[in-house]
Amino acid sequence: MSEHDLVIRGGTVIDGTGADRRTADVAVTGGIVAEVGKVAGAGHREIEADGRLVQPGFVDIHTHYDGQATWDSQLAPSSWHGVTTIVMGNCGVGFAPVRPSDHQRLIELMEGVEDIPGTALHEGLPWTWETFEEYLDFLDARHYDIDLGAQLPHAAVRLNVMGQRGADREPATPDDIAQMADIARRAVEAGAIGFTSSRSLNHRASTGEYTPTLQAEFDEMIGIAEALGAAGKGVIQIISDFIDFEGEFELVKAMGARSGRPVSMSIAQAGRRKDQWKKTLDLMSQATSEGVVMRGQVAARAIGLVMGHQGTLNPFMHSEAYKRIARLPLAERVEEMKRDEVRSAILGNMEVDKDLPVLGSRLVTKWHLMYPLGDPPDYEPDQATSLGAVCEREGTDPAEMAYDMLLERDGTAMIYMPTVNYGDGNLDSVREQLLHDAAVPGLSDGGAHVGTICDVSFPTTLMQWWGRDRPHGKIPLETIVAKQARATAEAVGFMDRGVLAPGYKADVNVIDFEALTLHAPTIAGDLPAGGNRLLQKVTGIDHTFVNGVEVASNSESTGDTPGRLVRGAQRLGR
Repeated sequence: MSEHDLVIRGGTVIDGTGADRRTADVAVTGGIVAEVGKVAGAGHREIEADGRLVQPGFVDIHTHYDGQATWDSQLAPSSWHGVTTIVMGNCGVGFAPVRPSDHQRLIELMEGVEDIPGTALHEGLPWTWETFEEYLDFLDARHYDIDLGAQLPHAAVRLNVMGQRGADREPATPDDIAQMADIARRAVEAGAIGFTSSRSLNHRASTGEYTPTLQAEFDEMIGIAEALGAAGKGVIQIISDFIDFEGEFELVKAMGARSGRPVSMSIAQAGRRKDQWKKTLDLMSQATSEGVVMRGQVAARAIGLVMGHQGTLNPFMHSEAYKRIARLPLAERVEEMKRDEVRSAILGNMEVDKDLPVLGSRLVTKWHLMYPLGDPPDYEPDQATSLGAVCEREGTDPAEMAYDMLLERDGTAMIYMPTVNYGDGNLDSVREQLLHDAAVPGLSDGGAHVGTICDVSFPTTLMQWWGRDRPHGKIPLETIVAKQARATAEAVGFMDRGVLAPGYKADVNVIDFEALTLHAPTIAGDLPAGGNRLLQKVTGIDHTFVNGVEVASNSESTGDTPGRLVRGAQRLGR
């Protein structure tokens, strides 16, 4: 007779607490870890894990599956990378609450801010809700491969209450603030993980309009934060450009202090303010010691743009000659680009449209920032290998080099442009960020930037690059797993996962660490209306379990959907 549903035997357990690895069995019963150690009882299914790492599933707290979760039960590609719980609704954008008259505006905002095709959103979103509570109920009725939590987006709240005044970024009246606060309180009481907002000039709708929350004033931000405090629930997530550093930091700190709720902010090394990230994390650590819990969400590598003929960006996108063939099927476009007269016409007109509201569109001829993206991809390339540096040494034209490079592999080749977090030409600052006591891994943007960025693989980069392959400055695997599993879970109040110990959720990865390999991104046209998106596979993650049910193996879904909506904070044993 089987005593357990699953027993994983003889693996090297890294339990998520930061403790040293050890050889142990892991038994699972009823979706919960029952034993970790020498398990005597048999399992209905047994896996021999000798030579494999056994660790808790990763928790990714910064994704944008808000649309995809309404039409897709597979929250891939996150579920391919050992992620067993995601949190969406970041950066203040999402699809509830919403009036029918604002459907188009919210689609344009998500399309512009997060580079998700508007055609896909128009076809995929069912819009069977208006309130945020109704949106949660819709998600709660669906089954997924992994668990998900949803946050309340400020932009949607502002439009819902203020209409055109909100879109025009007018100051909120006391009555507006009271209504927004009421929506926030009801949302977290219904199970929203928290409230999110954006104060970034980079966040613009596909129409070019800035996000409605860009200039939201102190009273509005504090009023909403205090509503979470009154409910005693939820976290707060903010993204800001920190143009007025002291003012912005004090605002966000005040939101945490006045509400008593944890606050997180996106942190990275910016080009013109290369050391500001450290000042910010140090201030967050100090605030936490004073009782205002603040965390910085940091990346696992540079935040890099991917350019190619199938994506949103390429170096020729502004050329009138390229625009004339841009909508041709890829194979036909490649054949056209091989013609000498087409090549000359495109390369002879390389203007940049500085008014185009597409993230990264102003950078498409910054040759010294561009590198060939190989397979496996190199995410810490030597600056001497940039297109600009190579062509400078050889006395050749980088535009011509890019032209030829992007025609390779039948036009599917890609160029990588590490922007944020690469100001020193390496990832040393990223290492410092990851190890800072105020930082947790985040910013993968899973489900978003489907034509420009493929950072959903951050968890795999942590394991493969930082844990194994980086020539210097490696990070212990015990630290990596504790950061990406337990610390991220605790940051959003999920105290029931992120650790392999009796009583915790049986979200488990079994990894062939020596074989772990991150492959180059590819483009798939599998969004609604045939929209394209970047996907990235990994081999070496042999098994990923959610609630004790296997959901993925080596980037292949099993088809099982044990994942559910997570409503609010979770207690161990709940």
